[in-house]
Amino acid sequence: MLLRLLDRFEEIFISLLMAAAVVLIFVAVLHRFSLGWLADLMRYGRTNEIAWLAENSRSLYSAVSGIRLTWAQEACIYLFVWMAKFGAAYGVRLGIHVGVDVLVERLSPEQRRPVTVIAFLLCILFTALVAFIGFDFVREIYHTGSVSADLEIKMWIVYLAVPVGSALMCFRFLQALWTYLRTGELAHHDHAVEGLAVSQGNEGASATTAAGEPRP
Repeated sequence: MLLRLLDRFEEIFISLLMAAAVVLIFVAVLHRFSLGWLADLMRYGRTNEIAWLAENSRSLYSAVSGIRLTWAQEACIYLFVWMAKFGAAYGVRLGIHVGVDVLVERLSPEQRRPVTVIAFLLCILFTALVAFIGFDFVREIYHTGSVSADLEIKMWIVYLAVPVGSALMCFRFLQALWTYLRTGELAHHDHAVEGLAVSQGNEGASATTAAGEPRP
């Protein structure tokens, strides 16, 4: 039950961060370009002596320029940092991380098992070390009381993504190792496009049939 809640929270949290970053980037870009468009309209109205267009454009320009979005870039960076760290743990759970398995695939099943276990243990050790060092670093940043330049939020909150995400990755590696020791199966994500395998299979069958037909 707790694992399912953690899985669901992980998915929702990543989705919310991604949605927030996309919306924020869209609004910031729209805000920047709208200022240019309104300036062009205002200039066009003055050049062609269209008083109502120049006046309305000037009013809209003043209203839009009053909206300060200088913090948007900084916020997007922090959102992507948190999304990347939690996304890495999510990738471990689904088995979508890129891995070089040329050597492992050439080993026999008896040899492959200890190599896989050692690889898991190394990943667990590395993420645990990053989490430990990260928490120590966050503690030091917390005592400094430093804040970000634009958002003016506590920097320890931003840097907390590193130890929390690494700890979650460590837990996911432990979970994957436990599953592998019990079942011998590894989490694997199928990258095939839906319907592509069927189409290729049909084409292969058609080619085989055509090749097998006697020529007149």
